[in-house]
Amino acid sequence: MMDASKYAVGYYPPPGTHVKWVQKDHIEHAPQWCSVDLRDGNQSLVIPMSLEEKLEFYKLLLKVGFKEIEVGFPAASETEYEFLRTLIERDMIPQDVTVQVLAQCREHIIRKTFEACKGAPSAIIHIYNSVSVAQREQVFCKSKEEIKQIAIDGAKLVKKLAKEYEGNFRFEYSPESFTGTEPEYALEVCNAVLDVLEPSADNNVIINLPVTVEMSLPHVYASQIEYMCENLKYREHVTVSIHPHNDRGTGVADTELALLAGADRVEGTLFGNGERTGNVDVITLAMNMYSHGVDPKLDFSDMPSIVEVYEKCTRMKVHERSPYAGALVFAAFSGSHQDAIAKGMKWREEKELHQWTVPYIPIDPQDINRTYDADVIRVNSQSGKGGIGYLLEQTYGYVLPAKMREHLSYLCKSISDHEHRELKVSDVLEIFQTHYFNHTDPISLCDMRFLQKEENVQGEIVFSRDGVKTSVQTRGNGSLDAVSNALKKYTGTDYRLRVYTEHSMQGQSSGSTAAAYIGLEAPNGEMYWGAGTDTDIIRASAHALLSAYDNMVRQD
Repeated sequence: MMDASKYAVGYYPPPGTHVKWVQKDHIEHAPQWCSVDLRDGNQSLVIPMSLEEKLEFYKLLLKVGFKEIEVGFPAASETEYEFLRTLIERDMIPQDVTVQVLAQCREHIIRKTFEACKGAPSAIIHIYNSVSVAQREQVFCKSKEEIKQIAIDGAKLVKKLAKEYEGNFRFEYSPESFTGTEPEYALEVCNAVLDVLEPSADNNVIINLPVTVEMSLPHVYASQIEYMCENLKYREHVTVSIHPHNDRGTGVADTELALLAGADRVEGTLFGNGERTGNVDVITLAMNMYSHGVDPKLDFSDMPSIVEVYEKCTRMKVHERSPYAGALVFAAFSGSHQDAIAKGMKWREEKELHQWTVPYIPIDPQDINRTYDADVIRVNSQSGKGGIGYLLEQTYGYVLPAKMREHLSYLCKSISDHEHRELKVSDVLEIFQTHYFNHTDPISLCDMRFLQKEENVQGEIVFSRDGVKTSVQTRGNGSLDAVSNALKKYTGTDYRLRVYTEHSMQGQSSGSTAAAYIGLEAPNGEMYWGAGTDTDIIRASAHALLSAYDNMVRQD
């Protein structure tokens, strides 16, 4: 039985009022990014990555554009240690990239970390110790002063070893469990560490303020960050970093509000892989900025390949609804959504717009190597005429009349409903061709000859049924009207030709140069549809007429 009374507020708002971030309505520029996929993300996997998998993932992170990459906890395992040594010894760290390593504020761990980093062209030594109330009281059983001294001793040791080891080192300190710590005390500890590390123009130091466990609403974290930014010593030489987790499902909101509050740097993972409910998802953060016109300084232009490498190396799956990257995030099954998207795409094309304004789709899927036909408009029993018509037009070049699109949509939805499956665009084409396209059984057209007589057209139409050819003399106010009159005379059937449209299909893979669509109204008022293609528009129109007639007599 659920009992909410056992839970109380476990976080500590900062003293005073710190809400300047509220006055900002968007993030103006990208933060410094640090990927922690190979450390935080890797340690959360059921089966951690092998050396080869870590190398493949590392190359992906370089390709995406990360300039700071936390490559591991080298004192934790042999694989972690060997991975870092491999990067250094094989000269796999580009000049503009800095690797980062994590170490607890414990002497033997820090010493082994420096051994692993020996010769690194550029490395961030990231030390931490937990400072929260719960950890102080329950885990370490130490006073505030004792906990602060652990941080100070760790800072003194890394400063000393950095002078003894070959390599180019920067320093980062995290008061772990920052969100469960009194902000005044977290500030006291961080400033004590800074006094040891002595930030300067040539010695930028990172203070990382992690959401080790989400405890508060995002705006509380933003106020905590603003308080720290306003009160840290040496602020002009300190990079304020954040490392949000996602226990409450608001990791992205925590991060975005913290950036508004003054944070400079973000540590996160691709697709939010991390302990418990995960780290903050860098892809969502970066693409959110992108959707507001801000260059995130990370390249996600080939999202499908990023997903592929991620799933291969981590054995995790990207959820179908994962923002921007999921298989269904651009998919529209709803008929009204499909219609709006199709009209929005057409509007953008007609107006030659650079700005993206298409309804229901926050970014252009093509920007991240997704396609409109496979990813945006999807066909099932909920789909509508607009989307189905758009798919045929964009993929195969068929521009159906509105009422014909509606008729086709009912056919597609019925098939999807009865077969309980999604229809591919190739399925839609097959349904279209089967029901409307170039029907030649039982009646086919063998030959047509026309002669213009003043305002009328006279002609001879040769039909074939069951192998028997019949020539019919005809006339009409145009070639199509003459063919229609001949068909009525030949079959003894009455109807009204209500809809006729045609267009060029040059350049389509079918090789046809013209397509025609016809809607016939039967004596009972029902509409029947047909389509035809041919290199000659009159013959294409005649094929469409015969197809519509065939559907009428079959009562399709």
